[in-house]
Amino acid sequence: MTRTEFRFFDRLRVRWAEVDMQKIVFNGHYLMYFDTAVAAYWRAMALPYHETMEGLGGDLYVRKAVVEYLGSARYDEVCDVGLRCNRIGTSSVQFIAALFRGETLLVHGELVYVWADPATQTSRPVPTMLRDVLLGFERGEPMVDVSVVPWTAARDEARALRHEVFRVEQRLDAPLEEDAADAAAVHVIARNRCGLVVGTGRLVDAGACVGRVGRMAVHAAVRSSGVGRALVARLIAEARALGHRELVLDAALMAAPLYRRAGFVDEGPPFEELGLTHQAMRLAT
Repeated sequence: MTRTEFRFFDRLRVRWAEVDMQKIVFNGHYLMYFDTAVAAYWRAMALPYHETMEGLGGDLYVRKAVVEYLGSARYDEVCDVGLRCNRIGTSSVQFIAALFRGETLLVHGELVYVWADPATQTSRPVPTMLRDVLLGFERGEPMVDVSVVPWTAARDEARALRHEVFRVEQRLDAPLEEDAADAAAVHVIARNRCGLVVGTGRLVDAGACVGRVGRMAVHAAVRSSGVGRALVARLIAEARALGHRELVLDAALMAAPLYRRAGFVDEGPPFEELGLTHQAMRLAT
């Protein structure tokens, strides 16, 4: 088994608490590593786990877990867990997992889940939608679709996501779910393969061929999966199509690296707004 057999990897660094008296990772922790990689796998598919299970009317339950040990990881080593959906049966899904230190395979295993009714825990056929998403991810297909949507069509779902991110998560005491600028703004919406809105943002005409990016919100469960990058790329493309020569935005400090990777540059020192530290940024389009 080699790294080339996997298209998805989850990186980890071995922690002190995971090493036993033999100064190697305790054998049981490898299952935890595999399980953590499964969570990251769902994130990479832009599927918030709980909402997805509820929407599909079922859940996945572990039926079988096998681990084979070839070597040992040690404290503070950086390792990668490769994970792939290997087979989907009528009611079961099989994953193959492998932990590598560099190119060296240390541990590999098999995880088998059964799709079942949460109330009775009796097996059911794997939903076609979930089957298609899993197989599509393994084929390298896009997991989100980013489109421009009129505010009249985007309003309810965009407001719900903004509320969850700005009000519930960030606890901002400001009416950020909707304002007067929304009616004329260009709105982009990111939907995952199950049709759930996982990201939103807008472009407002600031005058003098300048556009302002704002109200960027990404579902917490799918951050670092490329949703934010896709939204920013689409907003930049829309700004160019509209003839904006520059784009400006005020980024929450923790989100600033996302915009820097897209080409935005800092403008002035950080500042406080609504209880959060922000950085003004600008991009020549």
